[in-house]
Amino acid sequence: MVGLDGFLAAAVAADAGLEPVAATVRAIAAGAATVADQIALGPLSPHAKPASGSRNTDGDVQQALDLLTNQIFMDALASAPVAVAVSEELHEPLRMQVGAPLVVAIDPLDGSSNINANVSIGTIFSILPSIADAASDAAHFYQPGRNQLAAGFVVYGPQTILVLSVGGPTVSFILDRRVGGFVAISEGLSIPPDSHEYAINASNYRHWEPSVRAFIDDCIHGEDGRLGRNHNMRWIASMVADAYRIFTRGGVFLYPGDQRKGYGSGRLRLLYEVSPIAFLVEHAGGAATDGRGRILDLVPSDVHERAPLVFGSARVVETIGNYHTDPKLSTEQSPLFKARGLMNG
Repeated sequence: MVGLDGFLAAAVAADAGLEPVAATVRAIAAGAATVADQIALGPLSPHAKPASGSRNTDGDVQQALDLLTNQIFMDALASAPVAVAVSEELHEPLRMQVGAPLVVAIDPLDGSSNINANVSIGTIFSILPSIADAASDAAHFYQPGRNQLAAGFVVYGPQTILVLSVGGPTVSFILDRRVGGFVAISEGLSIPPDSHEYAINASNYRHWEPSVRAFIDDCIHGEDGRLGRNHNMRWIASMVADAYRIFTRGGVFLYPGDQRKGYGSGRLRLLYEVSPIAFLVEHAGGAATDGRGRILDLVPSDVHERAPLVFGSARVVETIGNYHTDPKLSTEQSPLFKARGLMNG
């Protein structure tokens, strides 16, 4: 089995310009292994409790483990060729090595509200080229997601899984504690083009725009609705866990914007959640949009900017896009009309 080091060495052999990327991925992977050990301690860890009065950039109360995880990754990146790092747990970008060729955006602990529930949580990261004449530390990150050189996420669950692309196929690795590192478990992940599974927080139904409600209504109506087949809903409330399921068996994930104050663009951060997931999805044959356009074409104007996200099986993502653009699909109809309307006979 190929180890992560061997995989990265092969990538550098094929393209010497990837050497800084490989060094940075190694640093993040080493940090992830340390984080996995801390998470595995659960309530035995002194960090498994809220931090006193501390909140992150999203306004959420920070767990002590949030802060520890952030420090682990910042320490790991300090020895990598990284000029600036952005983190969900830091209000401002952190300057590292002036003139280094890369910048990193990271969510150190995605889904941290699940820490004490023994539910899978994770880390998401994006690696971008630095900009030589950037007007500020933040300005390095004001480039489209398609410029990413690498992206990945780690799932801390029954196994610790790393999903990674360095510009080629999206591959997966598992942390093998017997050898003290990550080893490959796939040569290339491929998201099935179609699926009958969807993941969304249905408790927000009343706040969604009509196009989202119409799609979910048709999923619920199953074979009696316009989609003509039965669906299953999955929602873990940990995006990395939902994402890994989609990478392994297909499906679609939706976190739309809605009508609540502060939720117009959803709650996911473009730089270190939405964009890296989109990069990985596209390199696995899937699609990722904000409901209307390609995620990787979006250019952030703030390091903590939010964006809606729909990703997964390409045909389903395309169908959801149709609900946003076709008035006949997005118009809300009564349940009776949906069951016996013109489109259903």
